[in-house]
Amino acid sequence: MNLLILGLVIFLGVHSVRVFAAPWRDATRARLGEGAWKGLYSVVSLAGFVAICWGYGLARQAPVTLWVPPLGMRHAASLLTLGSFVLLAAAYVPRNVFKARWGHPMLLGTKLWALAHLLANGNLADVLLFGGFLAWAVVLFIVSRRHDRALGTTYPAASRTGTAVSVLVGGASWVVFALWAHGLLIGVRPFG
Repeated sequence: MNLLILGLVIFLGVHSVRVFAAPWRDATRARLGEGAWKGLYSVVSLAGFVAICWGYGLARQAPVTLWVPPLGMRHAASLLTLGSFVLLAAAYVPRNVFKARWGHPMLLGTKLWALAHLLANGNLADVLLFGGFLAWAVVLFIVSRRHDRALGTTYPAASRTGTAVSVLVGGASWVVFALWAHGLLIGVRPFG
């Protein structure tokens, strides 16, 4: 569990610097240069991600069950993860309704993904992993929305095309991941 927790602290901490330590980040980026900053950020992020994956894998070998979710929660998780994939796609597709309305669809997608996995899994490692991501995404979304309001940030109006592309790309990605990649990468097949 310690490696999982360390990985979460590193990975989520690095991804919080922009919001909680912007002056330090800007000064460090200016001192190091853009390329060096991005390289350092990537290396530290990757180290955190590897620690999360390794730590979670180790924790799954000796699971500590906190509760056993009802079977129906798997169905709810599938529906919620479909929404999360659409929101994750919307983070990269310009002029969609999700970005126009909420401004930060990736954080919303992360919240849905984490909530879905908390509903369907009841082991301690799951609670740490998905609960950590859920708490991080909730806090970052609130802070980011406050920051947007303070700066008067507006997002481009939605178009039908941008929204449709977000839904189609997110939905297709979800199908591929749910039916094939999740089993290959995670070792769990959501649909048997």
